[in-house]
Amino acid sequence: MKRAALGLAAVGLMFGGTVAVAYSPAQGPIPNLDSPGVEFTSGHYKLNRPGVNHGAFEWWGRLSDTIMTDRHNVYVEVKVQGHGWVRYYGKQRGSVWLHRSNWNGAQRYIGEAKFRVCRDRGTLRPDNCAPLQTLTHDWDRS
Repeated sequence: MKRAALGLAAVGLMFGGTVAVAYSPAQGPIPNLDSPGVEFTSGHYKLNRPGVNHGAFEWWGRLSDTIMTDRHNVYVEVKVQGHGWVRYYGKQRGSVWLHRSNWNGAQRYIGEAKFRVCRDRGTLRPDNCAPLQTLTHDWDRS
């Protein structure tokens, strides 16, 4: 009887570990992004597993205005699947630490997020942006 109980406990631990691994978050660094007048450094992200923080794309890092005399602000723009772009402004002539979460309320989790940093040059001139970063995780394969 004791052997059977030990065998069932081992099977339970094996499958319990499999479930935990299958829903571990995708996470990692966001490369340093820069374009004339804007810089994003020390960035990291996490694509939370279903049921954790709304299954959100969570990100953090330092956004800096690198040309203090141009009188333009800087921003981070984020787009998660099924949603439009969202902007988070920095501080003109300075830098700020940002930590945000983005999600679509109709979904249990996010599998793709797009991320970029830009300098807001006003209405007459186009903004200049660092190259777009696309961060993905295939939840069906994890």
